[in-house]
Amino acid sequence: MAAGCGAVGRVTTGDTSQGKKLFADRCASCHTLADAKAQGTIGPNLDDAFSSDKQQGFSEQTMADVVRGQIAYPEKPMPANLVRGTDADDVALYIAKCAGNPNCGVTAATNAPPPATTTTAGGGGAAAPDGKKIFASAGCAQCHTLKDANATGNVGPNLDQLKPSAGRVAHQVEVGGGAMPAFKGTLSAAEIKAVADYVARVAGK
Repeated sequence: MAAGCGAVGRVTTGDTSQGKKLFADRCASCHTLADAKAQGTIGPNLDDAFSSDKQQGFSEQTMADVVRGQIAYPEKPMPANLVRGTDADDVALYIAKCAGNPNCGVTAATNAPPPATTTTAGGGGAAAPDGKKIFASAGCAQCHTLKDANATGNVGPNLDQLKPSAGRVAHQVEVGGGAMPAFKGTLSAAEIKAVADYVARVAGK
Protein backbone atom coordinates (compact mmCIF):
# COMPACT_ATOMS: atom_id res chain seq x y z
CA MET A 1 0.00 0.00 0.00
CA ALA A 2 2.90 2.34 0.67
CA ALA A 3 4.00 2.41 -2.97
CA GLY A 4 2.47 5.81 -3.66
CA CYS A 5 3.07 7.35 -0.23
CA GLY A 6 4.80 10.72 -0.37
CA ALA A 7 4.75 10.84 -4.18
CA VAL A 8 2.35 13.80 -4.21
CA GLY A 9 1.07 16.27 -1.66
CA ARG A 10 -1.47 15.43 0.99
CA VAL A 11 -5.14 15.28 0.07
CA THR A 12 -6.69 18.06 2.14
CA THR A 13 -9.98 18.70 0.35
CA GLY A 14 -12.27 16.87 -2.02
CA ASP A 15 -15.77 15.78 -2.91
CA THR A 16 -16.49 12.09 -2.34
CA SER A 17 -19.69 12.27 -4.41
CA GLN A 18 -17.74 13.50 -7.40
CA GLY A 19 -15.09 10.92 -6.59
CA LYS A 20 -17.65 8.12 -6.77
CA LYS A 21 -18.84 9.31 -10.17
CA LEU A 22 -15.29 9.57 -11.49
CA PHE A 23 -14.46 6.14 -10.08
CA ALA A 24 -17.41 4.64 -11.96
CA ASP A 25 -16.35 6.36 -15.18
CA ARG A 26 -12.59 5.74 -15.05
CA CYS A 27 -11.71 3.01 -12.54
CA ALA A 28 -14.55 0.52 -12.22
CA SER A 29 -13.63 -1.45 -15.33
CA CYS A 30 -10.36 -2.54 -13.70
CA HIS A 31 -10.97 -2.57 -9.93
CA THR A 32 -13.39 -4.19 -7.51
CA LEU A 33 -15.11 -1.86 -5.05
CA ALA A 34 -18.42 -3.04 -3.64
CA ASP A 35 -19.87 0.39 -2.88
CA ALA A 36 -19.43 1.36 -6.54
CA LYS A 37 -20.74 -2.03 -7.73
CA ALA A 38 -17.41 -2.41 -9.53
CA GLN A 39 -16.15 -5.91 -10.26
CA GLY A 40 -13.04 -5.31 -12.35
CA THR A 41 -10.25 -7.87 -12.05
CA ILE A 42 -7.36 -6.24 -13.90
CA GLY A 43 -6.19 -4.13 -10.98
CA PRO A 44 -6.20 -4.78 -7.22
CA ASN A 45 -9.44 -5.45 -5.35
CA LEU A 46 -9.70 -2.22 -3.38
CA ASP A 47 -12.02 -3.68 -0.76
CA ASP A 48 -9.44 -6.34 0.03
CA ALA A 49 -6.56 -3.88 -0.15
CA PHE A 50 -7.93 -1.43 2.41
CA SER A 51 -10.37 -3.28 4.68
CA SER A 52 -7.56 -4.78 6.77
CA ASP A 53 -5.89 -1.37 7.04
CA LYS A 54 -9.11 0.08 8.40
CA GLN A 55 -9.34 -2.74 10.93
CA GLN A 56 -5.82 -1.87 12.05
CA GLY A 57 -6.81 1.74 12.60
CA PHE A 58 -5.28 3.47 9.58
CA SER A 59 -6.87 6.88 9.10
CA GLU A 60 -8.83 7.81 5.98
CA GLN A 61 -6.33 10.66 5.53
CA THR A 62 -3.43 8.22 5.29
CA MET A 63 -5.28 5.97 2.86
CA ALA A 64 -6.36 8.92 0.70
CA ASP A 65 -2.76 10.13 0.50
CA VAL A 66 -1.58 6.67 -0.55
CA VAL A 67 -4.29 6.32 -3.21
CA ARG A 68 -3.48 9.78 -4.55
CA GLY A 69 0.15 8.76 -4.94
CA GLN A 70 -0.81 5.55 -6.72
CA ILE A 71 -2.98 7.50 -9.16
CA ALA A 72 -0.03 9.69 -10.07
CA TYR A 73 2.63 6.94 -10.06
CA PRO A 74 0.88 3.59 -10.61
CA GLU A 75 2.27 0.18 -11.35
CA LYS A 76 1.64 -1.25 -14.81
CA PRO A 77 -0.72 -1.90 -16.50
CA MET A 78 -2.49 1.07 -14.89
CA PRO A 79 -1.71 4.28 -16.80
CA ALA A 80 -0.63 7.34 -14.84
CA ASN A 81 -2.97 10.22 -14.10
CA LEU A 82 -6.26 8.79 -15.31
CA VAL A 83 -7.62 11.62 -13.21
CA ARG A 84 -5.67 14.74 -12.24
CA GLY A 85 -5.72 17.57 -9.77
CA THR A 86 -8.91 17.96 -7.78
CA ASP A 87 -10.50 15.04 -9.64
CA ALA A 88 -7.73 12.77 -8.39
CA ASP A 89 -8.22 14.11 -4.86
CA ASP A 90 -11.94 13.36 -5.11
CA VAL A 91 -11.31 9.77 -6.19
CA ALA A 92 -8.70 9.24 -3.49
CA LEU A 93 -11.04 10.46 -0.75
CA TYR A 94 -13.89 8.32 -2.07
CA ILE A 95 -11.78 5.16 -2.12
CA ALA A 96 -10.39 5.89 1.34
CA LYS A 97 -13.88 6.34 2.74
CA CYS A 98 -15.67 3.48 0.97
CA ALA A 99 -13.15 0.69 0.35
CA GLY A 100 -14.15 -2.25 2.52
CA ASN A 101 -17.53 -0.66 3.24
CA PRO A 102 -20.17 -1.73 0.69
CA ASN A 103 -22.69 0.76 2.03
CA CYS A 104 -20.61 3.80 2.95
CA GLY A 105 -23.41 6.29 2.26
CA VAL A 106 -21.81 8.26 -0.58
CA THR A 107 -24.12 9.09 -3.48
CA ALA A 108 -22.48 9.64 -6.84
CA ALA A 109 -22.67 13.15 -8.26
CA THR A 110 -25.19 13.51 -11.05
CA ASN A 111 -23.65 16.39 -12.97
CA ALA A 112 -23.59 15.37 -16.59
CA PRO A 113 -20.23 15.02 -18.36
CA PRO A 114 -19.63 16.94 -21.59
CA PRO A 115 -21.96 15.46 -24.21
CA ALA A 116 -20.33 12.78 -26.35
CA THR A 117 -22.43 13.68 -29.37
CA THR A 118 -22.13 15.12 -32.80
CA THR A 119 -24.86 16.66 -34.92
CA THR A 120 -26.00 14.67 -37.91
CA ALA A 121 -25.49 16.00 -41.40
CA GLY A 122 -28.01 18.53 -42.67
CA GLY A 123 -28.26 20.44 -39.40
CA GLY A 124 -31.20 20.37 -37.06
CA GLY A 125 -31.18 16.57 -36.94
CA ALA A 126 -31.00 14.44 -33.84
CA ALA A 127 -27.63 14.22 -32.15
CA ALA A 128 -25.82 10.90 -32.48
CA PRO A 129 -23.25 9.54 -30.01
CA ASP A 130 -19.62 10.19 -30.89
CA GLY A 131 -17.84 6.83 -30.91
CA LYS A 132 -14.36 8.30 -30.48
CA LYS A 133 -15.40 10.25 -27.36
CA ILE A 134 -17.13 7.18 -25.94
CA PHE A 135 -13.97 5.12 -26.54
CA ALA A 136 -12.10 7.60 -24.34
CA SER A 137 -14.72 8.19 -21.66
CA ALA A 138 -15.63 4.52 -21.19
CA GLY A 139 -12.02 3.63 -20.42
CA CYS A 140 -11.29 1.64 -23.59
CA ALA A 141 -7.98 3.44 -24.10
CA GLN A 142 -6.72 2.15 -20.75
CA CYS A 143 -6.69 -1.41 -22.04
CA HIS A 144 -6.48 -1.27 -25.84
CA THR A 145 -4.15 0.14 -28.47
CA LEU A 146 -5.87 2.19 -31.17
CA LYS A 147 -3.77 4.73 -33.06
CA ASP A 148 -6.65 7.00 -34.06
CA ALA A 149 -7.58 7.44 -30.38
CA ASN A 150 -3.95 7.85 -29.22
CA ALA A 151 -4.54 4.76 -27.11
CA THR A 152 -1.62 2.54 -26.14
CA GLY A 153 -3.16 0.17 -23.59
CA ASN A 154 -1.75 -3.35 -23.52
CA VAL A 155 -4.16 -5.22 -21.26
CA GLY A 156 -6.63 -6.13 -24.01
CA PRO A 157 -6.12 -6.88 -27.71
CA ASN A 158 -4.38 -4.37 -29.98
CA LEU A 159 -7.33 -3.18 -32.07
CA ASP A 160 -5.13 -1.91 -34.90
CA GLN A 161 -3.75 -5.41 -35.33
CA LEU A 162 -7.07 -7.16 -34.78
CA LYS A 163 -9.12 -4.93 -37.12
CA PRO A 164 -12.45 -6.25 -35.79
CA SER A 165 -15.77 -5.81 -37.51
CA ALA A 166 -18.38 -3.50 -35.99
CA GLY A 167 -20.51 -6.49 -35.09
CA ARG A 168 -17.67 -8.19 -33.25
CA VAL A 169 -16.84 -5.02 -31.32
CA ALA A 170 -20.47 -4.42 -30.38
CA HIS A 171 -20.84 -7.98 -29.10
CA GLN A 172 -17.65 -7.76 -27.04
CA VAL A 173 -18.62 -4.41 -25.56
CA GLU A 174 -22.05 -5.73 -24.61
CA VAL A 175 -21.03 -9.01 -22.97
CA GLY A 176 -17.37 -8.50 -22.07
CA GLY A 177 -15.07 -11.46 -21.66
CA GLY A 178 -11.79 -12.30 -19.96
CA ALA A 179 -10.67 -9.22 -18.06
CA MET A 180 -13.07 -6.96 -19.97
CA PRO A 181 -16.30 -6.01 -18.19
CA ALA A 182 -19.68 -6.03 -19.93
CA PHE A 183 -20.88 -2.54 -20.79
CA LYS A 184 -24.49 -3.45 -21.52
CA GLY A 185 -26.46 -1.41 -19.03
CA THR A 186 -23.60 1.06 -18.65
CA LEU A 187 -23.64 2.26 -22.25
CA SER A 188 -26.83 2.67 -24.25
CA ALA A 189 -27.46 0.64 -27.39
CA ALA A 190 -26.76 3.76 -29.46
CA GLU A 191 -23.47 4.37 -27.65
CA ILE A 192 -22.38 0.75 -28.13
CA LYS A 193 -23.17 0.98 -31.83
CA ALA A 194 -21.31 4.27 -32.12
CA VAL A 195 -18.13 3.01 -30.47
CA ALA A 196 -18.28 -0.25 -32.43
CA ASP A 197 -18.67 1.60 -35.74
CA TYR A 198 -15.82 3.92 -34.78
CA VAL A 199 -13.39 1.13 -33.91
CA ALA A 200 -14.24 -0.85 -37.04
CA ARG A 201 -13.78 2.24 -39.19
CA VAL A 202 -10.38 3.37 -37.87
CA ALA A 203 -8.64 0.21 -36.65
CA GLY A 204 -5.40 -0.40 -38.50
CA LYS A 205 -5.42 2.96 -40.28
